[in-house]
Amino acid sequence: MSKKKLSYTARRQKEAVNKKAIIWAGSIVVGIVVLMTILLIWNP
Repeated sequence: MSKKKLSYTARRQKEAVNKKAIIWAGSIVVGIVVLMTILLIWNP
């Protein structure tokens, strides 16, 4: 039996999930960097 290839929409959905994960991870990292910068500036 040959494996059925994924349709275009199914492949697009998998890519969209990966893009969402990358965006979430990136925004968390940027948030941490901004928080650390603010704390360093406010340090007496």
